[in-house]
Amino acid sequence: MARMLEVNDLVVNYGAIQALQGISFHVQEGEVVTLIGANGAGKSTTLRAISGLLHPSAGDISYLGGSIAGKPADWIVKQGVIHVPEGRKIFAPLTVRENLEVGAYTRSDRQEIAQAMQRVFSSFPRLEERLSQLGGTLSGGEQQMLAMGRGLMAQPRLLLLDEPSMGLAPILVEEIFDIITEIHEQGVSILLVEQNAAMALSVADRAYVLETGRIVLEGPAQEVLRNPEVQAAYLGA
Repeated sequence: MARMLEVNDLVVNYGAIQALQGISFHVQEGEVVTLIGANGAGKSTTLRAISGLLHPSAGDISYLGGSIAGKPADWIVKQGVIHVPEGRKIFAPLTVRENLEVGAYTRSDRQEIAQAMQRVFSSFPRLEERLSQLGGTLSGGEQQMLAMGRGLMAQPRLLLLDEPSMGLAPILVEEIFDIITEIHEQGVSILLVEQNAAMALSVADRAYVLETGRIVLEGPAQEVLRNPEVQAAYLGA
């Protein structure tokens, strides 16, 4: 498999604080890769650097063989790298339909946009039922579905998912992860940041463990899942 994303010696600073201390990892075409770690480990910072919301202080980010480090976020979206942010960040005053249409802002073919919306409805039938409802009036689970659906409207090749299960009831967490698996089966590569380590490792091919801005462990997801230190730190074992 070809390497779709390569992160090499990535450093990100917030003022005097070094949030990422030279991390390196990769995502191969067709993979689900997860970054796990405690709050403040640098997981969300990593995704924000990849999607152009933060500028790296050092290191490089390569996507499909070309550097995207420090490129504008809208340019990165047009290359097929789509970031579904932590906290959902949907547009509360807009309807479900309008939120989804915002996701397709880089596209102009109305027929293609309509087809993309139908594909979103096949993954998230609840959104179709609530098309004219304001985003801010949806439940937490529905807002997460809307955030993911909005991301899919841009036809991602690489989907960056930041804490998709945050704040959701366990039954909804399972539903969201079933949909993540379904999206992956449709040919989308996924880089998943998730505090629910057990769920993340259950859907991932490979995993990296971050601690205070450094990668301290990596390997096949099932191998990482069986690691005693990971079980003690993140799985309550």
